[in-house]
Amino acid sequence: MGRDSKPMQVGTKFRDLLSQSKIKQNSAMSPVLNIWKKLSPKPFGKWLFTRVICFKAPYFATISPRFEALRPGYARVSMKIRRGVQNHIQSVHAIAMCNLAELGAGTMMEASLSQNMRWLPRGMSVQYLKVARTNLVAECVANDIDDGPARDVIVSCDIKDAGGNIVCHADVAMYISPRKVHP
Repeated sequence: MGRDSKPMQVGTKFRDLLSQSKIKQNSAMSPVLNIWKKLSPKPFGKWLFTRVICFKAPYFATISPRFEALRPGYARVSMKIRRGVQNHIQSVHAIAMCNLAELGAGTMMEASLSQNMRWLPRGMSVQYLKVARTNLVAECVANDIDDGPARDVIVSCDIKDAGGNIVCHADVAMYISPRKVHP
């Protein structure tokens, strides 16, 4: 198989995972949230859920994240400090923290919105508040994510170090709108 065929296979496997009868979907709940609820309580379930998300969006695997909590309006995702996310002064690189915030915000939106709505990131405003030299946890929160007219929603992400200090704050602007109905 060629290199170009892998992403299609991964996407197909992801769709298969969503449609398996073992994961009974509540039609009011997003497929991502259904998978989280099925996998997270099981041994290695959070790890497996994170791998599924990173297969769907491979770039995020570069920070080796781990989802810790996910529910409508809230996500908590962590990453360990390691050489691959460090900069020249051995602290966590700023863009690695941005990736953590975007991953948490995007997955939270996917888990929160009904299947009648869609989302698209529009931008991110970031404040680097402290040098990060430990493992990190991002907590992402959003309000006003119910079905409704097209609008911008701000997802607020605080990234904390092992001591609980906020080292980075990101506001991720998400555009949400009703899905177009195709006859």
